[in-house]
Amino acid sequence: MSLKRNLLLTGFVLLGSAGLAQAEMAATTATDIEVRSGPGAEFPTVGVATRGSEATLDGCVEGSRWCRVDVNGMRGWVYAQYLSVEQNGASVVVQDHRDDLGIPTITYEQTDPVQTGSVQRVQPSPNDQLLGPVDENGADVVAVTPPEEVRTYIDDNPVDTVRLNGDLVVGATVPQSVEVHRIPDYQYSYVEVNHQPVLVDPGTRRIVYVYR
Repeated sequence: MSLKRNLLLTGFVLLGSAGLAQAEMAATTATDIEVRSGPGAEFPTVGVATRGSEATLDGCVEGSRWCRVDVNGMRGWVYAQYLSVEQNGASVVVQDHRDDLGIPTITYEQTDPVQTGSVQRVQPSPNDQLLGPVDENGADVVAVTPPEEVRTYIDDNPVDTVRLNGDLVVGATVPQSVEVHRIPDYQYSYVEVNHQPVLVDPGTRRIVYVYR
């Protein structure tokens, strides 16, 4: 068995009480992941949990891919695709086996005791790359109105934020060195800049929509 596979293996701790069993679900992070203050890519990052970190899984939001965990002293939300648990002696991905594992369904409320006091918004530094200015002499960039399913896809497929200087506005240009991510069956791609998802024309790399 590979070292990587060993790092992913976790288990369930069963606690018996008055003849009834309660399950405290242990999980492991399958990669370095951002822990967020809410179940969505639009929420600020609490911190980063490195690959192989042991976590306690509370449950996941119904119809969503976000789960609440305690990991490395942080309490917050992570993407279920990046969590693994042990099932019948094998490591399985939480997102792919939610029903089999009997993972509890939980709801998100703004009053959840997440460590918001430790949240730090990403602030670009003077050495960070610069967004290209809006081209005053070039072709007009028309802001789009994306369908709701686009935002749902972005929330369900979070990406790491990048730090860029400049005005995050429609028409600004994303540097060539920044990876933009394709959205299936949609003409625009997306990237998260300074913790704000934006839609980008992959041809011109100009921003066509900013999620506020």
